[in-house]
Amino acid sequence: MTETIDAGRPAGPGRPACPDCGATLTGGGVHVAWCSGCGWNTDPGADAEEEPRGRIERVRRRLARRYGEQLFADLTAGGDDGATAPTGRGRSGRLAGCLALAVHGLTVALLAAGLAMILVGTGLVPVLGAIPVLLAVVLRPRFGSLRKAAADLPVLRRPDAPELFGLLDEVASTVGTTGVEAVVVDTAVNASVRTYGVRQRRVLTVGLGLWETLSPQERIALLGHEFGHYAHGDTRHGLVVATAFQSLDTWAYTLAPQESTSLLDDLMNLATALPRAAVDGVAGLLDHLTLRGSQRAEYLADEAAARAAGSEAAAALMDRLLCAGTLTGMLRREAVAARTRRGGDRSGDAAEGLWRRLAAQAAAVPATEYERLRRVGELRGHSVDSTHPPTHLRHRLLTARAAHEPRIALDAERAARVDAELGGARRTLARQLLNG
Repeated sequence: MTETIDAGRPAGPGRPACPDCGATLTGGGVHVAWCSGCGWNTDPGADAEEEPRGRIERVRRRLARRYGEQLFADLTAGGDDGATAPTGRGRSGRLAGCLALAVHGLTVALLAAGLAMILVGTGLVPVLGAIPVLLAVVLRPRFGSLRKAAADLPVLRRPDAPELFGLLDEVASTVGTTGVEAVVVDTAVNASVRTYGVRQRRVLTVGLGLWETLSPQERIALLGHEFGHYAHGDTRHGLVVATAFQSLDTWAYTLAPQESTSLLDDLMNLATALPRAAVDGVAGLLDHLTLRGSQRAEYLADEAAARAAGSEAAAALMDRLLCAGTLTGMLRREAVAARTRRGGDRSGDAAEGLWRRLAAQAAAVPATEYERLRRVGELRGHSVDSTHPPTHLRHRLLTARAAHEPRIALDAERAARVDAELGGARRTLARQLLNG
């Protein structure tokens, strides 16, 4: 767990003091110098924080913070971890399902109307019937594919990495669900499990920017969290609702106002104003119906992570997520340095040690910096994205509850075998990142 900061320690020779209260400043050097007593300079980048783009995304952020705080209060007051409770079967979940079906029903209605116009219409009617048919094709539910999900990224199957897939199966079984068909590896400071294809097969995407900075137990916590979404029935991960969000996003993109350069643009924007408002309204309502359940699913997924890896590892994972921006910056600096280095091509050498250097830099982040970032989270309502509760509340809930002992212990020998199976992907992605 994180260390307690001694806010009252007096400043000594060579130790900078807080200009507001006189206490010794915490941090400094490559980290922000701040006062843990009065909070001076805790969030020096507050003025530069960018507002989320788009009205809907701003509303999502506000709702995420509000629901996250409400659920935190409910979960801490009730003392019930809700470990086996589904998140998508309440009234809001059912209403969201009905609304999602209505969105898909509109697509079916467009297709039916267009085909009827083509088959039985006369004159220009069959030609005009092509318009609703094309709209229906554009708005159709998309089930995704592994090829598109992976793009040019390394993909591992069971024969390629039996130790890794054995670990994934064990974690999935521990939290109450099944494993994945494939593992895609990228450089992001993130990880996710999602489905693809009509049969909704699962694929795990592992971002080495996060994975390489985690201890073995923190990796178990990460996997436990991702599989936990499927163990608790997160509404937004369901096929009907997820594809409805995709269709609404497509509508919003199609109806987006054009830059006004002529009278025709103005007329088109005026003609699409009402349907655009309707799409925004439906998307907002679907968000409202699913967001609270999605927030609860995140807390339950964190609980699943704690049961699989232990509460200490799950809480440490939250700290790593607070540092996601810092870790992304580290990778960017490595890439820039490799591309501007003079005196011969050393990109191969740089690639060999990239992940080791990233892990070393992440390990050097002191406990006091994590404490500052949690306080920044309290001020800003930081979350991973608009569907997640504030990260500092997730950390606080994990540390406030009775501690879980790990059900899965990833020892050094097994962790090394898993790392060996990721070795090829690690080298490939390092070279891609550094060579541009």
